[in-house]
Amino acid sequence: MKKVILISRPANIGMRKKYQKIFAFWRVGILCLIFVFPLFAQQKIAVLIPDKSLQSQMLMPKLKTFLAQNFKVLDDSLSEAAFRSVTYENPFNLSLKEAKNLGTAIGCDYFLLVKTQTLRRYSFEKKEFYESFAAVYMVSSRTGRLVFWKLATFEAEDSQNAEKKLFASISNLATEISQKLKVVAKEANQPSADNFEQLPNENSPEAKDFRPPLPYKRIRPEYTKTANLYSIEATVDIEADIDENGNVAHSEIIRWAGFGLDESVAETVRKMNWRPAERSGKSLPTRVLLRYNFKKIADDEK
Repeated sequence: MKKVILISRPANIGMRKKYQKIFAFWRVGILCLIFVFPLFAQQKIAVLIPDKSLQSQMLMPKLKTFLAQNFKVLDDSLSEAAFRSVTYENPFNLSLKEAKNLGTAIGCDYFLLVKTQTLRRYSFEKKEFYESFAAVYMVSSRTGRLVFWKLATFEAEDSQNAEKKLFASISNLATEISQKLKVVAKEANQPSADNFEQLPNENSPEAKDFRPPLPYKRIRPEYTKTANLYSIEATVDIEADIDENGNVAHSEIIRWAGFGLDESVAETVRKMNWRPAERSGKSLPTRVLLRYNFKKIADDEK
């Protein structure tokens, strides 16, 4: 009987390993497409226009069309009904709690608040001209945070051309929103500091022998030029964690306004030096709430 010996050639072994690596690479890529991409594509977004201006109503369908390429955009009528069912004072100046309640009522992951307008402007250089603008607020329903704010402005000699420029920019605006959401998704689970004591109620047992933190010098946040240009009236609330040495260890905006006011408040609070809170003579880290009201000052009041 003849013996048959099968010998595998080294070349075949090498080719087999090569194809195995290629197969493994494509398998990983396919799994990413199956599991990762749908998670991004299934994000539910609601687009809302609280001011109900004609210009905003014309802009919204165009914005939704571009956003629908990457996200699930919710039905207008359902989003609007939920939007009207929630109590708030100013939809463009929500607290985290109000924003979370609104997002829950709508049933979305994020919602966009859009305001547009065309204004007649004057300047020494141009004399009379027109500006069309869109202010876009993107809010996380889970956290209530303002995760993206954009002011798009376009100028022309007449209102029609200014408006045309604004509408022509919708594709770029939708792309910018989509890119920001990818970044926000990665930052969604940032840990929060929870070792800072809340200020006790005045007549509670915890208030006994307690001395609250106090800034050595109060600094007024700047009312930004952008807010002044658009005559913004808003309130910005911020929680600041003051450590046992009187340093601001962490801060978070808990009522946002856009127009650079949130950043102005956060920057100001970081610059402040504090006398730390004390209980029975011992310093302790404490969380405080600071509120800043912004209003345009008329020329005759300056």
